[in-house]
Amino acid sequence: MTTTLITGATRGLGHETARRLVAAGHTVWIGARDPERGRAVAAGLGARHVALDVLDDDSVAAAAATVAAAGGLDVLVNNAGIAGARRPVSETSPEDVRHVFETNVFGVVRVLQAFLPLLERSPAPVVVNVSSGMGSLAITTDPERLESGIVGLAYPSSKAALNMLTTQYAKAYPALRINAVDPGYTSTEFNGHRGWKPVEQGAEVIVRMASIGAGGPTGAYVDEDGPIPW
Repeated sequence: MTTTLITGATRGLGHETARRLVAAGHTVWIGARDPERGRAVAAGLGARHVALDVLDDDSVAAAAATVAAAGGLDVLVNNAGIAGARRPVSETSPEDVRHVFETNVFGVVRVLQAFLPLLERSPAPVVVNVSSGMGSLAITTDPERLESGIVGLAYPSSKAALNMLTTQYAKAYPALRINAVDPGYTSTEFNGHRGWKPVEQGAEVIVRMASIGAGGPTGAYVDEDGPIPW
């Protein structure tokens, strides 16, 4: 049976991904900063809960030890992320950018470093980094795309950095399948439900890439329709 850990899985895309993977037969760990909410969500989905704050070294190390003691890990979905303050570029401070990078970039590195030893023991290890079209240089400069009209420093640059992390980890760990996905503009609490895409549709690419197994691609950047430009 495939064992999967999803960070930030108590709501939105993470929650829907967990629901779908549980239904597909995965043993799913719900990683959550709030233990009470994490336990409640896990119980409702038929999943397991592990306390996990991607900003905290000790929390991540303890979560890795818990998952290891329960039998190991096959799939890691790095879903936890924040949008940060919505401020004009002229009013965005270095601290605003740093705050977003702490979760969206450094948090992913922290989690990967802790869980890579477990993944390397799996016969079919997979990592899915939940990125965004806002992390694509090509998409955000294409006047035909919605993303080109959104201007900001912290969130787009954090997702561009996450895309680069994806390619570098994929090269460093060729036995793992490590990919970035763009769920699209999905209606969730993350964006105040302004997105036009239902969460079931947005989660589809995450679920698909979490299920690719040992024969799937690596170092790719995809949405529901296939590869997208970096």
